[in-house]
Amino acid sequence: MTEFPPGFLWGASTAPHQIEGNNLNSDFWASEGRIPGMERSGDACDSYHRYREDMRLLADAGLNAYRFGIEWARIEPVPGMVSRAELAHYRRMIETAFELGLTPVVTLHHFTSPLWFAQEGGWLGDRAVERFRAYAEAVTPILDGVEWVVTMNEPNMLAIMTGMAQAMRDRQASGEWQSPTLDNEGPRPPLPAPDVKIGERLVEAHHAVREVLRERTGAKVGWTVANRAFVARPGAEEKKRELEYVWEDLYLEGARGDDFVGVQSYSSQWVGPDGIEPHPQHPDNTLVGTAYRPDALAIAVRHTAEVTGGMPILVTENGIATRDDTRRIAYTGEALKHLQAAIADRDRDRDRDRVDVRGYLHWSLLDNYEWGHWAPTFGLVEVDRETFERRPKPSLAWLGETARRGLN
Repeated sequence: MTEFPPGFLWGASTAPHQIEGNNLNSDFWASEGRIPGMERSGDACDSYHRYREDMRLLADAGLNAYRFGIEWARIEPVPGMVSRAELAHYRRMIETAFELGLTPVVTLHHFTSPLWFAQEGGWLGDRAVERFRAYAEAVTPILDGVEWVVTMNEPNMLAIMTGMAQAMRDRQASGEWQSPTLDNEGPRPPLPAPDVKIGERLVEAHHAVREVLRERTGAKVGWTVANRAFVARPGAEEKKRELEYVWEDLYLEGARGDDFVGVQSYSSQWVGPDGIEPHPQHPDNTLVGTAYRPDALAIAVRHTAEVTGGMPILVTENGIATRDDTRRIAYTGEALKHLQAAIADRDRDRDRDRVDVRGYLHWSLLDNYEWGHWAPTFGLVEVDRETFERRPKPSLAWLGETARRGLN
C-alpha cells in the first residue's frame, strides 16, 4: 500500500451559509421558513465570529488545511456595491489560516447567491456570467498567497437546485422542501437529474472566472463535482455512461484545462437497464438515506481521473451523516484505504500514477445546517445550538493522528 505523498493536504471543509449564520442577503435565507418542511439556518454555528476557534481546532488536531467559502451575498449585497468591510473579514480568515499553519482552500460560490442575483433570473439570467465574473474581480485582491481556489461548489448539484427553484417559481412543484443533500427516504421522490442547459451555463461561468483568477492571482484554479460513483449492473454499462454524462461528466469535461478538480464523494449508486436504482431502506443507511459505501471514494477518483485525463485531484468532501462517531471513524478509515489503493494504481506505459491525489478534506468540520435541515450530523466537531460551544469528537483527533502517522 502506497503512502500519501509529501505535501499532502489533510483537513476539513465547510460552507459559509451552513456555518456562519445570518446570511441575510442571500437567496437561500429568503426561502427559509417559506417552504413547508424547511428549517431556518438562523445563527447557524456562529462561525462568522468564531472562525479562529474553528481553525485552531483543526490546527491543534494536527491537520494542515481548511476549506472554507466566501459568501457572495455579503460581499455584494446589492448589485455593484462591494463591501470593503466584508472583503477585510474574509482576508482576516485567510491570514488566520496562514498564522495557524493551515493551507486555505477558498471557495467563491457554495450554492448560495445574493437575493438580487436570484431576482434577476439567477444562473438562467442574461447577465449571470457577467455578474459572477464581476464578483470574482472584486474578491481577487484578498486572495494573495492563496494556493487553491474553487470557483464553484458542485455545479451538478447547483444545477438541480436551480431547476428546483425555477419549478417552485413556476408553481409546478408542490409538497415539502427536499434538500439536495438528502437522498430517497420513504415516500420522498428521487432528486431530478441536473438540467444539461443549466449545466452548460455553469461551465461558461466557471471558465469566465477561471480566466479572471489566472490573470489576477497565482492560485491553482478548479471547481468541485459531486460524484455519484455509479456502478453498472450486468448489461447496464451503456445506461451508466449516459447517466454519468448528465450527472458528472459534463462538469468534469468542463474542468479540463483547470489546475485541479475537487472530488466530493459520500456513497455509491447502482445503475440498472432502466436507470438509477432507488436505494432501499436499510439499518446500515446513513442519516441522509444513502448506502454505507466507503469504497465510493476510490470509484469517484478513478472515474474523475479517467474523464479529466489524470488531472490533479483534491478530495474536497468525503464523510458520513451519522450520530455514531465510532462509525464515522470506521467509514473514514476504510474510505482512506480505498483512496490509497487508487493512488497506488500505476500506469506502467507512462510510468506515473493513474490517480494524482493532492489532499483529503473531510466533510465536515462542524455539525452544521444541512440545506433545510439540522438533523443530519456530518461533523468532526459537535456544536451546541444554544451556546455555540464546540465539542470535538474523537474522530477529529483520529484524523489528525492519521495525518501524522498514516494508516495502519
